Amino acid sequence: MIEYIPGLAKVPAAESAISFIDGDKGILEYRGIRIEELAAHSTFEEVSYLLLHGEHPTQEQLDSFTQRVREARVLSDEMRSMIQCFPKGAHPMASLQTCTSALGLLQGETVSDEGRRNEAAIQFIGVIPTLVAAAHRARLGEDIIEPDMSLDRSTDFLRMLTGETPDALSAKVMNVSLILHADHTMNASTFAARVTASTESEPAAAISAAVGSLSGPLHGGANERVLVMLEEIGSVSAVAPWFEAKLARKEKIMGLGHRVYKTKDPRAPILQGLVSELFEARGSSPLYDVAIELERCAEDKLGARGIYPNVDFYSGIVYNKLNIPTDIFTPIFAVSRISGWMAHWLEQMRDNRLFRPTQIYKGRREVSYVAIGDRTNGVTA
Repeated sequence: MIEYIPGLAKVPAAESAISFIDGDKGILEYRGIRIEELAAHSTFEEVSYLLLHGEHPTQEQLDSFTQRVREARVLSDEMRSMIQCFPKGAHPMASLQTCTSALGLLQGETVSDEGRRNEAAIQFIGVIPTLVAAAHRARLGEDIIEPDMSLDRSTDFLRMLTGETPDALSAKVMNVSLILHADHTMNASTFAARVTASTESEPAAAISAAVGSLSGPLHGGANERVLVMLEEIGSVSAVAPWFEAKLARKEKIMGLGHRVYKTKDPRAPILQGLVSELFEARGSSPLYDVAIELERCAEDKLGARGIYPNVDFYSGIVYNKLNIPTDIFTPIFAVSRISGWMAHWLEQMRDNRLFRPTQIYKGRREVSYVAIGDRTNGVTA
């Protein structure tokens, strides 16, 4: 008999060489390189090349790749006009999904030829931050800011988003944050992208599916809810009674626990380090004090069960300190994860097989048709 496993937990859905997780030891690697090393020494552009091609680039390869990605930031006139027609109150993730889907109208067929697939990957990696920033500014009734191809991704994204060129610390923090979120094995949005890609649809359809999956609060939207949760708690003294009440009601606490990690998410300490740098330079935040106390309570009561803070627990605090609106947190996730999605799309297309899982049927069988005049209360006899 086929065993039903809710959520496909621990069911392999693909063979991949892109990223690796050891949830018991708290290890995350991109192409075999530990995330701690990449966060300390690399740039997002270099990590994107690594994810797409499997190896670190030479300086010449990186320069060429970086220039092509920067050139891809520019919006077409059609895309710009469409964004300016979005409703002023549109949620940024709804806008982003609409934009990624619309890219399929402009790109043409890119599935069959590997060279064109590689070019499509560069186009998507390049344009996503511009789309996020443009949609955000348009909803505020502000002018869309043109990309500056002399700037790195993190600096230019913050500039296009806020209208001001960020300082070196802000750009560094954003660069590391993007690296940390660039890929994470077979998560919900990556799976959605690969399932859609397996039909040999256009990449825009696969990325639109990924963005739609990312928008849910149990995936990309989690860091928004963590920040709201910390604000609701309000103070360090309120943490313990709030936490105990949550445990008593057996309610989920956002930012704690992970489907894969049974120890602290290896990305969380890196983000904590970024928070410390920001606070040292710009002053602390009451939200961080609340988060630290909540982590302490959770470790005392839940650590033995393998429940620790994940990356979402601290990423919202980082973005909040950069004065980024809360509903832009999840789009920033997409600005980062687009590199992982495109790497998985390329990998899927190299040895593609259409996803066709089965199901366990739980309904009735061999039921006779009953004429409508003989039915009672809508129930067949």
